[in-house]
Amino acid sequence: MAIKRNTYRYRLKDGNKIVYIGTTNDPERRAREHLQDRHKFKTFEVVGSKVKEDTAKKWEDEQLKIYRLSHRGKNPKYNKGDSG
Repeated sequence: MAIKRNTYRYRLKDGNKIVYIGTTNDPERRAREHLQDRHKFKTFEVVGSKVKEDTAKKWEDEQLKIYRLSHRGKNPKYNKGDSG
């Protein structure tokens, strides 16, 4: 059975500032959803190639932890909980 690598890792950025860290299987749809939610960003940055869903989730969790370490425990502007 083939391993499904169907999940993208991404960041929304406003200038150099990260405003969201997430994962999706459809970057174009997800960018539209962010715009519908009135999220303000200039760049939708896909990070690397497609990976397995669990790998993407681990990346997201780790990226949020790293972000919080340098931002007084706070998430990027549009990430709600500890895991995005």
